[in-house]
Amino acid sequence: MVIRMFFFLIGFGLTIIGSIYIISYLNLMTIGYNFTEYVNFIIRRIECLYAPIGLFLIILTIFVSGGKGNELHI
Repeated sequence: MVIRMFFFLIGFGLTIIGSIYIISYLNLMTIGYNFTEYVNFIIRRIECLYAPIGLFLIILTIFVSGGKGNELHI
């Protein structure tokens, strides 16, 4: 249970960090980038990939059972 909570918090932190970078890079649209160029830029930045990695960790820790039959699952 503690390991799942640890990975959940790591995933949450990665999601927050990646989302902050994605939102901060929205300033590129004010200097002339269109939406496709913005998305193309975002998918190539490693710090922006923290958001989907973190979401994957969160989903994994919520929906994958730990192997014990007595835990409460959503």
